[in-house]
Amino acid sequence: MWPFLLLKQGNMKYFDKIRKNNEFRVVYENGKSRANKYLVMYILENNMQINRIGISVSKKVGNSIVRHRLTRIIRESIRLNEEKFNLGYDIIIVARNNLKGKGYLDAQSAVLHLSKIHGILKRENDCD
Repeated sequence: MWPFLLLKQGNMKYFDKIRKNNEFRVVYENGKSRANKYLVMYILENNMQINRIGISVSKKVGNSIVRHRLTRIIRESIRLNEEKFNLGYDIIIVARNNLKGKGYLDAQSAVLHLSKIHGILKRENDCD
């Protein structure tokens, strides 16, 4: 299935996944990074009509249960706010140790904060 036209229950899907190591490396080496207390976000334009996202949580953050929980929280914060993002970017989000033990609202706030710093959020009147 082409990532350009993925549909989910009648709504356009704005995000696809970055899975391959070499795709992660391209974004790490060529993208811009910004960080806050909980996350580091790398951004690189991909010249597509869809965003691709990768989430990375190091073993230093915690055991597999903790890492998967943080991944789910970050993915959910992206999913619920996906219409607020401009299209055409590869985005990698790296969880920091401070996010361990925090909830969804902290992760959502951190994701939106970094997205605003990178300038990839749509303006308020563009979101409907």
